[in-house]
Amino acid sequence: MEITDVRQGIEWQYTYTNKAGAPRTARIVRSELAIMDSGTEFGRRIREWPSPSLEDALPLRIAGGLHNLYLTGAAPELGAIYRGELTDQEEVDALVLSVVKQFDQRLLPWLDGPPQTNEAGRAASIMAGLLWLAQRLGPRMELNEIGASAGVNTMMERYFFDLGGTQTGPVDSPMRIVPEWRGAAPPVAPLEITAIRGSDIAPLDLADPAQALRLKSYVWPEATERMQRIEAAIALAGEKRPDLVRADAGEWVPQMLARPQEDGVTRVLYHSIMWQYMPMAAREGIVAAMDEAGRRASRERPLAWIQLETNRITFEHELAVRYWPGGEGWVTLANAHPHGAWVKWLGE
Repeated sequence: MEITDVRQGIEWQYTYTNKAGAPRTARIVRSELAIMDSGTEFGRRIREWPSPSLEDALPLRIAGGLHNLYLTGAAPELGAIYRGELTDQEEVDALVLSVVKQFDQRLLPWLDGPPQTNEAGRAASIMAGLLWLAQRLGPRMELNEIGASAGVNTMMERYFFDLGGTQTGPVDSPMRIVPEWRGAAPPVAPLEITAIRGSDIAPLDLADPAQALRLKSYVWPEATERMQRIEAAIALAGEKRPDLVRADAGEWVPQMLARPQEDGVTRVLYHSIMWQYMPMAAREGIVAAMDEAGRRASRERPLAWIQLETNRITFEHELAVRYWPGGEGWVTLANAHPHGAWVKWLGE
């Protein structure tokens, strides 16, 4: 779906957020239309945004800044919206506009970078894809994540999963990923994660309270379980930091593919809800690099690609897997809630 106008992008995000079961956040997003005409510097920058707003996640940048004002106690009045007490859109618009006019300058930096929607619940789909791959390629996996944000899903070897009855991971983990599972359970297969690392163009440090709060600011207030998962991720990162580097994905993937690969270990590239935000040239470069590496892959050194990304037409989040040699085409294995509340398994 092509979004060419900021207002159209806000409307799309409003519809998407409602469909994802977050009506309070959707009202905040809808109020962004009013912000554009507020006479503030914040509104002017939104109105004059130079590129397609969805590619930059502009509506979510704005929503994150507003939520941060509430979480920091700067604008407690927003709680009436976040608690669902204020539902009339005109009243929501009026309240949001009063806050924007008060905090115009403080909100401006939230437009300068993409949102960090690091969500452990999405690891349910990624793990299901890994189990599916393990049946075909063997149990040993080297995992490489792009768009890893704070590295929440670059720690999933330490998470416990119950995926429709298929269980894996340490049972005593503080991070318990137990989504509502729809359809058959994913396959039961032995899985050994030999290494797991990630990259992000602007990584966050979970050990830094200010950066952790920034991550929480992008969490939709309806999603109380997401906040609990962030706290669990912070605790795990305190025990052992995720292996995370600052790097552009388009540059990091070829470097990752060029590293020596151990025999009997599948090299896996994975990512979730980030592909749409990357420049087209970077996407094309990664596809070309993976295709080239796939042609070199062998049974001793397989290659796989797992992605959980948004279908902008259906609003579904689709888990798709591709591997080399022998399975070069994409296979859609599941549809999922954007934050992992449920997963509908479509695979064998």
